[in-house]
Amino acid sequence: MPAEIYLIGIAGPSGAGKTYLATHLAAALDASVLALDRYYRDLSHLPQEERARVNFDAPEVLDHELIVDQVAGLRNNETVQLPVYDFATHTRTRRTEVLRPADVVIVEGLFTLHWPSLRELLGTKVFVDMNDEVCLTRRQERDVRERGRTPESVVEQYAATVAPMAYRYVRPTIVHADVVVSGNGPIGDGVSRVLAHYQRQVANAKAHEPAGQAQR
Repeated sequence: MPAEIYLIGIAGPSGAGKTYLATHLAAALDASVLALDRYYRDLSHLPQEERARVNFDAPEVLDHELIVDQVAGLRNNETVQLPVYDFATHTRTRRTEVLRPADVVIVEGLFTLHWPSLRELLGTKVFVDMNDEVCLTRRQERDVRERGRTPESVVEQYAATVAPMAYRYVRPTIVHADVVVSGNGPIGDGVSRVLAHYQRQVANAKAHEPAGQAQR
């Protein structure tokens, strides 16, 4: 295993297909996946009714300091203890989960390309683009199935904060992407385009290694 791990970052609006792409990339590269949804800040200090009114679609609700610290640790080939978030209660649980770095780690989430300190750690930056209609349908299915939400509450939240915050904070980060893929296109095409950039970056890095290091 190399001294420094290669990081692929995937951003895009909620429901665009970030996790789907990350899963297929991970299978192709035997990579680990780190979802930024783990890093929502703990709201246990607030009454339950106030937690539900928090804007969960703005970047400040994520513990970006911990994100950068743990992603940097992974890049340096360190094992990290990942936080576990309970979306039903909007709290961070006491338990953690271990993530040991693979040769490639895929970081995916709304704001993967938002913070400069996180972007600079990434070898390949990807943006998954998709229209609002499809994003809402996908988010509704996920939140009802996985996060204990009602269909009506998902639609209300999407109109109130998800879509507006995406246009303010998420969609503009497409300018930082090395690769832009459609969340509605064949998954194989998206995977191939990301892999092509990854392979070029790795080949370029090897070409610029000192002669003695390249022979090890």
